[in-house]
Amino acid sequence: MSTGTARPLSLLHVDFEGLYTRHLGRHSQAGININHLLALAMLWFGVYAFLTQGARLVGVPSPWGVPVGLATAYLLVIGMHSPPRVILATAAFLALLVGSVVALPTVPGWAAPLFLLLAPIGYKVQAWGHKVWTIAADMSDFNRRFPPGRDLNLILLFYEVPICLNYLVFRPRDWRR
Repeated sequence: MSTGTARPLSLLHVDFEGLYTRHLGRHSQAGININHLLALAMLWFGVYAFLTQGARLVGVPSPWGVPVGLATAYLLVIGMHSPPRVILATAAFLALLVGSVVALPTVPGWAAPLFLLLAPIGYKVQAWGHKVWTIAADMSDFNRRFPPGRDLNLILLFYEVPICLNYLVFRPRDWRR
């Protein structure tokens, strides 16, 4: 898709390969991709665990349905525009995430919100990664095609895990130290 005919950014129209190429502009080093994947796992673990604990505490008969439902909905969204192998890698990542959340024992009601602290901690870990792995390309062309802002942030909220998995699992030729 050329820059002149690019659609507005939206979850309904995602150019996975274009987003991946954009990602390489700031995240071409293996270390930052590992850092980001771990930070995102921490963030999502916190959110999934909080919601699952909440479901247990209010007596939902099958609280495992909360993380399974979230993971399924997430896969449906990214599955619309991601390569099949990336969908499978993301499904494996989610299986580990959901399995670890479901394996947690029920915590007291006052402790469940503490899981949400993992979200800002994960964000800080991710930001710290940018101080350690600093190689970045000129992003001017990408910023025209994928303008920074709310829409891009929403898309990356969904697609950063699949993009990092694509890089780490299937694209070792793109790795830089």
